[in-house]
Amino acid sequence: MDTYDKRRRQFMGNSAMALASFGFGLGDLAQAAPAPAGRKGAPAPATGGHTSFARMKTVKTDVLEIAYAEDGPAKGPVVILFHGWPYDIYSYVDVAPILAARGYRVVIPYLRGYGATRFLSPDTPRNAQQAALGADALALMDALKIDKAIVAGYDWGARTADIVAALWPERVKALVSVSGYLIGSQAGNVAPLPPKAELQWWYQYYFATARGEAGYAKYTHDFARLIWELASPQWHFDDATFDRSAAAFDNPDHVAISIHNYRWRLGLAQGEAKFDALEAKLATSPTITVPTITLEGDANGAPHPDPSQYAKRFSGRYEHRTITGGIGHNLPQEAPEAFAKAVIDVDAF
Repeated sequence: MDTYDKRRRQFMGNSAMALASFGFGLGDLAQAAPAPAGRKGAPAPATGGHTSFARMKTVKTDVLEIAYAEDGPAKGPVVILFHGWPYDIYSYVDVAPILAARGYRVVIPYLRGYGATRFLSPDTPRNAQQAALGADALALMDALKIDKAIVAGYDWGARTADIVAALWPERVKALVSVSGYLIGSQAGNVAPLPPKAELQWWYQYYFATARGEAGYAKYTHDFARLIWELASPQWHFDDATFDRSAAAFDNPDHVAISIHNYRWRLGLAQGEAKFDALEAKLATSPTITVPTITLEGDANGAPHPDPSQYAKRFSGRYEHRTITGGIGHNLPQEAPEAFAKAVIDVDAF
């Protein structure tokens, strides 16, 4: 569950309201004739209820063997979708076939510490600082020989997509980011928040303790389910939906990656020196120049900034959309048609 630093302080300090609002069978769609990719406003086909992906693959980078789902034609324009915590690639199980039916090649990787993604060496630090996840995304593109892609995500995945767009804009055709601009820094996370605001981040402080690390390790699935319920209070997911994603948390590095991510933010865990230059760039809050659509659910129970506070971080063609109907933090899974439409529309910018 996510937002970050400066953005977090701004929106939490802005108003009490902001504080209160306080990371498959393809049968029918496979028969649909694909429309040209990028047709703005193209209606989405009826979808929902998918329980698996068209293809599962793996690829090796210098650090990881990344497991990923893929759909759509191999030669189609590429869309890379990044998931958040504590979620997984199934956030996009209904988005993928919509985009594939429009001719996109859809790639959905398990982040480090999730699913079948594995570190190649036991000696590699189980590091989840923001630059490491951004570097993973770039390494994935290089390994798959993807020169340029639309990148999209929510929670940890939105930050990862933001980072790729900010640092390597020549590799990004367009961006879709739930909750907007989530790039931050350790320095930006130093100032304390008002008590109500700090309460919203209870899990971050829990993870800062040995008890919290042990508790997350012992109760990983229960913990994740609680986060799902708090972050998406109007999303009535069933046990099967949760269990499909919860299997990804059985990764041997999941707890270490989760704990390190939140401890690093608070300056309680070190990153790797090889990422220092990237973090220095990210600490300047670099402007994102590629075409962008930001999204927000009208019932997001996780901390998130008001769109007005990050709009200026996007200097290219830009649009914000609030998705209504009780949509919470896991926007692509709760509103797959709206998420897919944003990808299709931003491609036409």
